[in-house]
Amino acid sequence: MKTAKIREMRADEWAGELTSLEKQLFDMRTRAVTEKLENSHLLKNIKKDIARFKTVIRQSQLKGEK
Repeated sequence: MKTAKIREMRADEWAGELTSLEKQLFDMRTRAVTEKLENSHLLKNIKKDIARFKTVIRQSQLKGEK
């Protein structure tokens, strides 16, 4: 997901989407241990999306403090 699209979302949607991505990552890691994944690059993409969400959340927190 692009950062611009994340910024367009409301703040309350960020937490829900972040939780969903973290659950997907957990499920993918579990499947990776028990069986071979068809698209192992999805793990990398999910991690990057989680990092983008956390970055945008932190930036909004810092903006609110100033």
